Amino acid sequence: MRFDLSDEERAVQELARDFADKELAPRAAAIDRERKIPRDLLAKMAELGFMGMLTPDDLGGAALNNFCLALVQMEINRACASTGVTMSVHNSLVQGPLLRFGTDEQKRKYMPRLAKAEWIGAYSLSEPGSGTDSAALTTSAKRDGKHYLVNGSKNFVTNGGFADFFVTFVRTGPDPAVRHKGVSCLLVERTTKGLTVGKDEHKMGIRGSSTTTLFFEDVRVPVGNLLGAENEGFKIAMNTLDGGRLGIAAQAAGIAQACLDASLKYSKERRQFDQPISEFQAIQWKLADMAVEIDAARLLILRAARMRDAGQPHTKEASMAKLFASEMANRHATQAVQVHGGNGYIRDFPVERYFRDAKITEIYEGTSEAQRLVIAKQLLKS
Repeated sequence: MRFDLSDEERAVQELARDFADKELAPRAAAIDRERKIPRDLLAKMAELGFMGMLTPDDLGGAALNNFCLALVQMEINRACASTGVTMSVHNSLVQGPLLRFGTDEQKRKYMPRLAKAEWIGAYSLSEPGSGTDSAALTTSAKRDGKHYLVNGSKNFVTNGGFADFFVTFVRTGPDPAVRHKGVSCLLVERTTKGLTVGKDEHKMGIRGSSTTTLFFEDVRVPVGNLLGAENEGFKIAMNTLDGGRLGIAAQAAGIAQACLDASLKYSKERRQFDQPISEFQAIQWKLADMAVEIDAARLLILRAARMRDAGQPHTKEASMAKLFASEMANRHATQAVQVHGGNGYIRDFPVERYFRDAKITEIYEGTSEAQRLVIAKQLLKS
């Protein structure tokens, strides 16, 4: 594996770092407090190519790859995890499957608007009765002439409150017992009659990110909006989640880096017993452990991203990156609060937000327990 960055990759990373430091970080606390990402921020990110990184340039995108996407996501999430997950879903879970499985007509119709952030996308797989067991979904889509008639509900839809476009997984197979063999994927526009978006959930962390329920009541979706083949949507969902897990791993690594940056700064400024607390071995060990594990997470992420770009099987590697990075971020968010002492528990200091934001990385795009099952299954197959 190549560990050094090309000139293009380094330029993309530096562009993202500059934006994160100058534009995003100063507004991150307000985004968390007000539970809303200003649309002008997303527009600026689109101008830089960050909202269509995988999309070809002839469709309005930046025509970059998953490796560059991971580099950018780590920088964006270092500044604001709410904005980071919004970007991750929009790129990996929405434009990713469109690029891999969409028809030319579907790509021409939707990808330019998505890449320019004129439309924001969302991914709708989870349901009230099917989370980790995604093959148990029950939202139905029955063929009715040139349309599918969709009924059911989805929950925990990231970007749902302001999304214009939903990559939605439904049951088209005749028997729920068939499970994953009866799942299809439909592209649903927000303005479609019968689709209702529920209220924004009040969350512990990533509070600026919109998370909602969707309700489908006799929603008529054109047959031309079927993504891939009928009853093969489960494969699309799983392939897409490999990329999504890389996005969440990058989010976790970005949060952890923010924890380290804040802890380094604070430990040099905070004095106890007539010296900066950075002089105490107990603090130094915490900082060292953070640095080592952040680097390890980055290498796992970038390895899996290289494999995805090369078209190599990478389910195990994506799950390994997501598992390690998310658990690492939670360990070191806790340590960052500890380094800050009582101040770490106060919202005036950003580690309080990092602590709350980190937890979700162990849950969405597959829990840590689910990642261990995926990794073990892949090991046992080999």
